[in-house]
Amino acid sequence: MDMLHSRLSIFVNGRARQVSAGTTVGELAAECRLDSHRLLVELNGQTLLRDEWPKRALAHGDRVEFVRIVAGG
Repeated sequence: MDMLHSRLSIFVNGRARQVSAGTTVGELAAECRLDSHRLLVELNGQTLLRDEWPKRALAHGDRVEFVRIVAGG
């Protein structure tokens, strides 16, 4: 199977999701229409720095947690 057209199974906030092989965390956030300026990302339990998102490609079985940052008082 051509890697360009293969699909991966991952979990996003606990829900199963299919993504294309080679999809990065940054691309996934954009695909989910999330505001990256108000977002924390955990990949397999590890918090990622924002500058890691475009470089970190997802792998089969990865668990991604998107957490929105909300200011309040």
